[in-house]
Amino acid sequence: MGFLSNLFGRGTKKQDLAPIMPQDIYEAGVLELQDIIAPSALKVTPRSISLGDKIVRTFFVISYPRYLTEGWFAPIINLDRIFDISIFIHPIDTVTVLKQLQKKVAEVQSQINQKEADGIVRDPMLDTAYHDLEQLRDDLMQAQEKLFEVGLYLSIYSDTEDSLDKIESEIKSILESKMIYVKPALFQQEQGFRSTLPLMNDELSVYSKLNSSPLSSIFPFISFDLTSDKGILYGINRHNSSLVLFDRFSLENYNSVTFAKSGSGKSYTTKLEILRTLMFETEVIVIDPEREYEYMAQAVGGKYFNISLSSEHHINPFDLPLVGEDESSADILRSNTINLVGLFRIMMGGLTPEEDAIVDRAISETYALKDITPDSDFSAIEPPLFSDFELVLSGMEGGQSLVQRLSKYTRGTWAGFVNRPSNIDINSKFIVFSLRDMEDELKPVAMYLVTHFIWNAIRRNKKKRLLVIDEAWWMMQSEDTASFLLSMAKRGRKYWLGVSTITQDVDDFIKSPYGQPILTNSSIQILLKQSPSTIDHLQKVFNLTDEEKYLLLESNVGEGIFFVGQKHVAIKVIASYTEDQIITSDPEQLLAIKRSKQELSMSESQQ
Repeated sequence: MGFLSNLFGRGTKKQDLAPIMPQDIYEAGVLELQDIIAPSALKVTPRSISLGDKIVRTFFVISYPRYLTEGWFAPIINLDRIFDISIFIHPIDTVTVLKQLQKKVAEVQSQINQKEADGIVRDPMLDTAYHDLEQLRDDLMQAQEKLFEVGLYLSIYSDTEDSLDKIESEIKSILESKMIYVKPALFQQEQGFRSTLPLMNDELSVYSKLNSSPLSSIFPFISFDLTSDKGILYGINRHNSSLVLFDRFSLENYNSVTFAKSGSGKSYTTKLEILRTLMFETEVIVIDPEREYEYMAQAVGGKYFNISLSSEHHINPFDLPLVGEDESSADILRSNTINLVGLFRIMMGGLTPEEDAIVDRAISETYALKDITPDSDFSAIEPPLFSDFELVLSGMEGGQSLVQRLSKYTRGTWAGFVNRPSNIDINSKFIVFSLRDMEDELKPVAMYLVTHFIWNAIRRNKKKRLLVIDEAWWMMQSEDTASFLLSMAKRGRKYWLGVSTITQDVDDFIKSPYGQPILTNSSIQILLKQSPSTIDHLQKVFNLTDEEKYLLLESNVGEGIFFVGQKHVAIKVIASYTEDQIITSDPEQLLAIKRSKQELSMSESQQ
């Protein structure tokens, strides 16, 4: 037989535990599975066993308190240590137990009566014991409880005796704080080790009697999980390999934020969520500053709009949404006017209070030119253009300087950007607005304009939607764009909208007066690999432990921490091969996919 048959068999003798040398196996000419997985050497001592490079020590529970609270075993199960746990449960015949309890009740009752006869003050311990025994008898008789002999054994592993002692002290302090006491299996480490192996052999036979209720609290059903009954797969729990499943639309709000350094997998993680979200009848809209979602839009049959100065796609900022059931024309017009004033502040690099008032009045008069007033039905009226606004502004006192500053948007280099009727149809399951080809100076304007257009479309027709804003730090650079993003995060739930905010510039985002409220209004937060320059700030904001801090610094691509409310777990994002081919951002991989498509196209044309 192989080496493990010596170790794992019952009645093993110490002289049989000598290590098997490679030459012995060779000379025997037999190589079994046990020989392959067995450690190279074994040493048994009264307090531990050395298994090759590892040291193992086994303990058993000897005492429990009167009450065991639910989840008391969870801190041990979730301990970030290497250990094995075995729970042996032996049912006891109820009739036999009732006979024993009857004798025990008689003994306790006799002691109580004797103390009363001697005039001794009541003993609370005897009274409590009597009450517990009677209660247990009632429960057993009514079949509400059963009694069991329970053995709970724990084997811990480490590389050195010192670290093993520290783990032992840690476990004992956790359990003793709950009045649960353990002892090492002195001179029985061999039997204890075999009892915690998955062989179903109880060689220690150290039992405590527990009825059903406290026994149920031991079962390791409580683990460091963060999941729900429905939703999409976000990743794998790195602690115990369980699934992290969530439906953002079942939470208190539907928003999320993702913080990560460049190249840590934030876009990959977001694309994977989008791909899986699309399978659940949810429309997804993406603001893409780096043209990373174009291939994905093509792959899933979505629509892709490239917003630039030379683009054929245009958005008219004067467009108005349809009036909802719980809204009035005056409310819609007032809200759009406020948003337009914010847009002009961005476009003109700020406005004085006087200029702000002039712009506000000019917007109202521009709408009035098209018979769009608070009392009118403007659902079928074509909205004005930028050139109409310029015309009104030029005729107002104090508007000349504003006209000059706006001329580049109406007649200059940037005229094609905003001075055109809207020609974008977002009636699709997946829509991407790319801003990569937009000049950096205009990107905040473009992001504000696109998000405003999307917001109007969302208010026009309520559907389950997810709005993804990649590189959101662009929007945090301006107070107006940042406040508009916060407004969408707060009001999105009313319109069945979830806002997913993604950024690599964590400091700028959090330090913004709007960044922290956006974070507070996001039920899901995802932290991927971080840079040393931002980790201390993140640690304070998310109340991370030092261990979690270093986890974020040392994480690989697609690894980090997943938060839902006050709970969080370490997560690893995993995609299938097909998903990976659709969502990858790796230039080399994208080039290989492009070449394979070209080769396939050429072979088809030749045929």
